[in-house]
Amino acid sequence: QVQLVESGGGLVQAGGSLRLSCAASGRTFSSYNMGWFRKAPGMERGFVALITWSRGIVYYADSVKGRSTISRDLAKNTVYLQMNTLKPEDTAVYYCAADRTSSIHTTPQAYYYWGQGTQVTVSS
Repeated sequence: QVQLVESGGGLVQAGGSLRLSCAASGRTFSSYNMGWFRKAPGMERGFVALITWSRGIVYYADSVKGRSTISRDLAKNTVYLQMNTLKPEDTAVYYCAADRTSSIHTTPQAYYYWGQGTQVTVSS
């Protein structure tokens, strides 16, 4: 059984920062890629960032590139998403997900394990 637990969401003013965490448990993720997705009301779940677990290669959606940093702590089995210069349009539920393959995917359908999500609200 695999569990992903997100934390770190909250209410922040525009221009502020948040760091989201995703703690993984249940098995090792040495060959999995980890992604962050978000879903705003009335929108589809969309890609935010991913990191390859073994080599730490990163990819970002254009909407967050330059403002966000994804990282991982292998010893803690935890993935982080540091978000800076937050905008009201970043408001969404943020989900952590694990891809059981080692390929690069930016679509949510490719990810098998999901966390419960953490709410991020950015006020203007």
